[in-house]
Order: sequence, then structure tokens, then C-alpha cells
Amino acid sequence: MAKKRIQIKKQKVTEKKVSSGRVYVTATFNNTMITLTDTSGNTLAWGTSGSAGFKGARRATPYAAISAMEKVAQKAKEFGMSSVEVYIKGPGSGRDATIKALRGAGINITMIADVTPIPHNGPRPKKRRRV
Repeated sequence: MAKKRIQIKKQKVTEKKVSSGRVYVTATFNNTMITLTDTSGNTLAWGTSGSAGFKGARRATPYAAISAMEKVAQKAKEFGMSSVEVYIKGPGSGRDATIKALRGAGINITMIADVTPIPHNGPRPKKRRRV
């Protein structure tokens, strides 16, 4: 039996330098998810309250959202990001806390947009009760 030799090519690791980008915050009742992208929408970093070390009901707290945003803001600084646009979605308690944490990290916020989906007509109602 002949042994096959596999040659592995190493890819060059290049550091991205991005001056501005977008931050997408999804604040649900159970968790807060944060995604950092460049201006064209390519994901650079992400973080959640669960990945910040919180479990159970504590993930839904504003403090958990702050600590998740601090980790993402630190990654943004490593990319050289100085200004961001913030898009917030959802009814959770981490909405305001993430913006305060982003401001506290020293990143300039150029725009804040609420992109929470609102139904125009809602779901179909239950059928009428017959007695």
C-alpha cells in the first residue's frame, strides 16, 4: 500500500482595515444578538449575551447586552473602525443599553435606525365562537 502525501497550502492572513461599518442589534425577550459588518454587509464580528457568559434569564438583562456590546466594540477597534451606523430590531431590554455601551467604547455613531418589523394587518383572527 502506497501512502499519499497531501500538501497543504497556507493562506496569507491579512488584517482588514475598515474605517466605518454597521452594527445590527437584535434584542429579543431572551437574548441580545449583535453583528458587526462593513458597509457592504460582510460580517466582521458578532456577539451575544450568551457568548458573553450569561445563562438563563440573565441573558435578557441590559447588563448582559452591555457586556456583549463591549466585546464587539473591542473587535471593531481592532479593525480600525471609528464610526458606525446602528440598526436595532426587537422589543428586548438590551436596546438602549447597547447604544450606551457603544458610545462608551469611543465609537462614533452616525445613525440609529429602528428596523423592527411591524405587521400591516397581522395574523388571521380566530374563527367566531358558536354557542
